[in-house]
Amino acid sequence: MTPVMGAYGVVKTFGHVRALRHASFEAFPGEVTALVGDNGAGKSTLTKILSGVFAPDEGEVRIDGAPVRLADPHDAKRRGIETVYQDLALAPDLDAAANVFLGREVRRFGILHNHPEMRRRTATAFRELGVGLVQDMRAPVAAFSGGQKQSVAIARAAMWATKVILMDEPTAALGVIQTTKVLELVERIRDRGIAVVFISHNLPQVMQVADRIEVLRLGARVARFRRGEADVERLIAAISGAYANETGEGAR
Repeated sequence: MTPVMGAYGVVKTFGHVRALRHASFEAFPGEVTALVGDNGAGKSTLTKILSGVFAPDEGEVRIDGAPVRLADPHDAKRRGIETVYQDLALAPDLDAAANVFLGREVRRFGILHNHPEMRRRTATAFRELGVGLVQDMRAPVAAFSGGQKQSVAIARAAMWATKVILMDEPTAALGVIQTTKVLELVERIRDRGIAVVFISHNLPQVMQVADRIEVLRLGARVARFRRGEADVERLIAAISGAYANETGEGAR
């Protein structure tokens, strides 16, 4: 199966710091691919390259097997790639529908925002994704719980993504019940055929939700696992440099 998105031999340097050292990564349609590694491993830099924030100094990004150059995040969005950032990037004073359609507003007469239509489409999408909101659809997201805000951010990405959703630590600030609901939402998005890239430090959650796991260490991929091939101890060994897999991408 051809990866829907991949990075190959990517190098990225900031001054004297080499954040990525010929790093590679692949994500497949209808799968959750977890990207794990210690602080400074290069996860955030690689994510920003995949989302069009940074351009690689060397190497290439491919979509559906074809090399592409992502000019900026808007270019990535046009290609069906959405990102859920750790800070959620929500406008707190706007309601859920206004956040979902931010920058993509439905208009009447080419001028006025069609708020009823945006709320209708948002409510339909939330029902299909199983997103339950306690507050009225007209309430500002500032009034939502942490889990509800995260669900809005993820549902927004799911409404617009056609290929890939990148999720940066989507459960980091959530409680147990809220985390469970977000992980269920991730699985529902995967089941719709979208590739989900799940960046997390929480290895038990990674084991629960990921179909594939790719490990970065010191800016390079050092291990790859399919579901069932690794336990938490083996992942820790790969992250810490005590493990090298049979692909030859070893600890450095």
